[in-house]
Amino acid sequence: MFGSPLAAGVLGRARARGLVELSLHQLRDYAGGRHLQVDDTPYGGGHGMVMRPEPLVAAIEHVSEVDRPHRILLAPTGIPFSQERAGALAGARALLLVCGRYEGVDERVKASIDEELSIGDYVLSGGELAALVVIDAIVRLLPGALGNEASPREESHTTGLLEYSQYTRPEEFRGARVPPVLFSGDHAAISRWRREASLRLTLARRPDLLARAPLDAADRAFLRSLGWRGE
Repeated sequence: MFGSPLAAGVLGRARARGLVELSLHQLRDYAGGRHLQVDDTPYGGGHGMVMRPEPLVAAIEHVSEVDRPHRILLAPTGIPFSQERAGALAGARALLLVCGRYEGVDERVKASIDEELSIGDYVLSGGELAALVVIDAIVRLLPGALGNEASPREESHTTGLLEYSQYTRPEEFRGARVPPVLFSGDHAAISRWRREASLRLTLARRPDLLARAPLDAADRAFLRSLGWRGE
């Protein structure tokens, strides 16, 4: 599940350049008994299985002995993961991502966790895919991970808004043309067009973001011309 994503694209290049080190830890290596059992039925009854505390805490403690990482549990009960949180975690010396499974982990495991994160209001089969999302979001913010260091600065959510519409060749495609301002060479006009495109898109699709986005007087005037009633 981890092999291909961690070897491809930005993640693969970042690892090859030594910008980040990633290690995988098999939970069954810390389980006892003939069957190396890592889960069991829930007390009180109910459907599904719950991850047992002994092997999971043993794994967390073993991995934490050397690097003293910030320990994160991927779970639907966690706080929402965001671009802002990704930026903060990109500055951490070491992270340990703990992937829940089945109906979740025994509550007592959380005494060995520093933070719970959720990547969205839905449920996955396990935390592995969520961990890959978190890893990708963090690694691409590391210096040298992207070909253009300016790329992350204007992406969706980095500025508090959704990113403006992008265009490339050809100039016309099936009757739709690239906005003329992008050919003008007027950098101030292009910058303003992009800002207004971000504002328009955010108002249409994620108006909730406008409540906390850094808006100046010109931004507010433009939004009000589109029918925005915010402060």
